[in-house]
Amino acid sequence: MSNLPAQQHRSFWPEITDLFAGLPSWGNLGSALGKHPIKVEDEIKDGKYQLQAEIPGVDPDKDVDVTVSDGILTIKAERSETTEQNGRSEFSYGSFIRSVRLPAGADDEGIKASYEKGILKISVPLKDSEVAAKRIAIESSK
Repeated sequence: MSNLPAQQHRSFWPEITDLFAGLPSWGNLGSALGKHPIKVEDEIKDGKYQLQAEIPGVDPDKDVDVTVSDGILTIKAERSETTEQNGRSEFSYGSFIRSVRLPAGADDEGIKASYEKGILKISVPLKDSEVAAKRIAIESSK
């Protein structure tokens, strides 16, 4: 009896998966691009939840929509560009969406948003409401 491993016979032609092994998969494309197409930075400061989103090259009046529903703040942006040169025209477009959960005590009636130099700034006032943790009793079957 031999302890040598069995040899695998391979075709002269590579497997289709081998051809694409060095390329990033579509599923990992988001992580290769930084996971989200809209970069967001947020912090709680001076009793407000402050959020900044980088959305350069858009008209905030026409291309950006900010909504809040059930404690979720959603930013939608659509970018389109058309260039014409020497009888040729090229266009590019894309839409982006990013949602974040607002912290406890967020006052969605007082939200303010501004846009300057490609940066969308959103300020959400926070109410002084500390939510106490509630202990849940565990039933056991004995």
